[in-house]
Amino acid sequence: MAAVTTSTSSTETFWTDAERHLVRYGGEFTPEIIDRAAGSFLFTASGRKILDFTSGQMSAILGHSHPEIVATVQRQVATLDHLFSGMLSRPVVDLARRLADTLPATLEKALLLTTGAESNEAAIRMAKLVTGRHEIVSFARSWHGMTQAAASATYSAGRKGYGPGAPGNFAIPVPNAYRPDFTTPDGSLDWRRQLDFAFDLIDAQSTGSLAACLVEPILSSGGIIEPPVGYFAALQEKCRERGMLLILDEAQTGLCRTGTWYAFERDGVVPDILTLSKTLGAGLPLAAVVTSAEIEQEAHERGFLFFTTHIADPLVAAVGNTVLDVLIGDRLDERARSLGAFLRHGLADIATRHAIVGDIRGRGLLAGLELVLDRETKRSSNELGARVTRRCLELGLHTNIVQLPGMGGVLRMAPPLTATEDELSLGLAILDEAIGDTCAVL
Repeated sequence: MAAVTTSTSSTETFWTDAERHLVRYGGEFTPEIIDRAAGSFLFTASGRKILDFTSGQMSAILGHSHPEIVATVQRQVATLDHLFSGMLSRPVVDLARRLADTLPATLEKALLLTTGAESNEAAIRMAKLVTGRHEIVSFARSWHGMTQAAASATYSAGRKGYGPGAPGNFAIPVPNAYRPDFTTPDGSLDWRRQLDFAFDLIDAQSTGSLAACLVEPILSSGGIIEPPVGYFAALQEKCRERGMLLILDEAQTGLCRTGTWYAFERDGVVPDILTLSKTLGAGLPLAAVVTSAEIEQEAHERGFLFFTTHIADPLVAAVGNTVLDVLIGDRLDERARSLGAFLRHGLADIATRHAIVGDIRGRGLLAGLELVLDRETKRSSNELGARVTRRCLELGLHTNIVQLPGMGGVLRMAPPLTATEDELSLGLAILDEAIGDTCAVL
């Protein structure tokens, strides 16, 4: 066997090797070799500097290579990195306690895992065991992960060609104020009637085994759709009437991203189970399931089993503690609110100059801009969004395009909470230019 080597190969060799040896796992790879990252920027092997408006995979809320995260990883990896899954360490217990301190009193028990899909998998498993039921309700444009139960509750992509999902999964319509399906006399979204209709259908289809409703407070992969105030309180009541647990997936909205520590705070609800990931590790693989002592006790008594290789790992738990240190010390919830207002104002300014901007939505530093061919009819075009995204990258801005049937391209933006106003201004200027260039050739 030949020796395994790592080399700084030529660009041509790199892409040849990538094509030959990598499994393609969704869409095309970005046509850049990323060499390093720092703060809000990515740096390519060819010397380009790209502003990262997605915080990696919507995760690096402290920017890339934050010095306190770097110091924690260096210190912890040299001390205690990984343990047998039944062993505990101080970083794990500290993080569980500190997470509880940021949450309503009932949410006090944490399970530390690695990814959002894994945390949703564990939450669904716990809900099924505690309720003794198996049916799960989710939004029709949801994204909860690609493992079995999480994928079965995901409706925005990835359902075709894989055979049957988990039995008993149901979708309810998304309360999209920009594209309402149920309307009041003035044409606005009638979300109460929509929700009543949705659960009439759920009740008709259910075998009497409704276990939980798993939803995102703001649908991110679904196009940055934020349900109206009052919706989640009404949804929780629907769950209570049926003996279901409410699971909120705050992978992308949790830990100050939306201007409050958790997005559910706006609505005055407390979920039965909360799942966190992405932002908790600030780019490293760390996730959590948080629930009440009552639910945890019932699950334990019924033999709850979720034993994984990297459960309660001390290295990433130490990183999670540092993330909390920075969020608290730098008051990044307040920063997300102020920078979010700055970003929203800039997007609104862009909308005044470009008629293809149909809608601006989101909260804090999670923003969506929907592009349409016609503002009156809201006629969508997948190609339009793809063109703007490509032009943004050419000009030095990485943003993410959400393209789902019946919607225009939605530019999804989630800059790090450590970004500056100058960096946001740069991103807005590039986006403005990219939209202008695209419109010029329509």
